[in-house]
Amino acid sequence: MKDIWTVDDDEEMSHAIGLMLKMLDCDVTSFHNVRSAAQLFASGRKPDLLILDINMPEVTGLDMVEFLRRRPETKHLPIVMLSSEATDIMVDKAMELGADSYVMKPVSIEELEKAMSTAFYRHLNS
Repeated sequence: MKDIWTVDDDEEMSHAIGLMLKMLDCDVTSFHNVRSAAQLFASGRKPDLLILDINMPEVTGLDMVEFLRRRPETKHLPIVMLSSEATDIMVDKAMELGADSYVMKPVSIEELEKAMSTAFYRHLNS
């Protein structure tokens, strides 16, 4: 069973993503801001995959991706970006910073599963 962390300041979206992940037989830990997730990373824990909303107050999902990719222990962590904004510029920025896949809100379970598979595949041999 995969351990998936989600970070999304929208509690309804976070709950919906959590339900989809449980249907995909995953353990889910949800955070409503980047700082809470960062505290758990600082304690040495890390998930099998991270799903990050881009637009959040204070610290964005893009900030978190950039931070995680600089650290040796999270450099190869599969990351899926989730956003209601899917401009080419935003998608390109997320991918440049190290995201493995990008899905648009609202997301279906099929889209989420495909994005997760893409992210896992990119780190299969890392």
